[in-house]
Amino acid sequence: MRADAKRNLSKIVEAAAEAIAEHGAAVPMSVVAARAGVGVGTLYRRFPDRPALLAAIGEYYIHHLHDALTVSSREPDAWQALRWYVAWVAAPGRSALAGALVDVPVDIVTSHPEFARRRTQWEEDLATLVRRAQAEGDMRADVTVDDLIALLKLFTCSGAADDPVRHLHLMLDGLQTAAATPMPQ
Repeated sequence: MRADAKRNLSKIVEAAAEAIAEHGAAVPMSVVAARAGVGVGTLYRRFPDRPALLAAIGEYYIHHLHDALTVSSREPDAWQALRWYVAWVAAPGRSALAGALVDVPVDIVTSHPEFARRRTQWEEDLATLVRRAQAEGDMRADVTVDDLIALLKLFTCSGAADDPVRHLHLMLDGLQTAAATPMPQ
């Protein structure tokens, strides 16, 4: 792919992600094209229909989730890395995009091999960070990566919290070793 074509593709996907975060998954394609600074014809040449565009946005989203996790994991203190990462995930634009993507039929995004590969790697790397925080004694031992993912989804995708960053930090405080109480059987 030519360099200018790659730039156009990136501009379109980023613009679409922003537009969907603001207006939802049903945002008109003309709005996406205008925001990207390309013609509607260019948009449709790259993405022949809305599902193709939504699949690209899903890949964009998981790519950025994984890249931010990679950056946060470089922090020597795993607990601080988790706190930074959770705040990054819950930032207003990203949580709005996550919330909008919830309305997209799952198979549109998950059927793409790149998305599946990236999501698996993201989950494995997040599990590694959780285990590090537990090994360092800062995170309760009975927390799983699935618990953390469920809480991230609850606060960023459902719209259940007006301020997901605040609520996720409160949640993290409850995941600390010092706050642990026995789990019900």
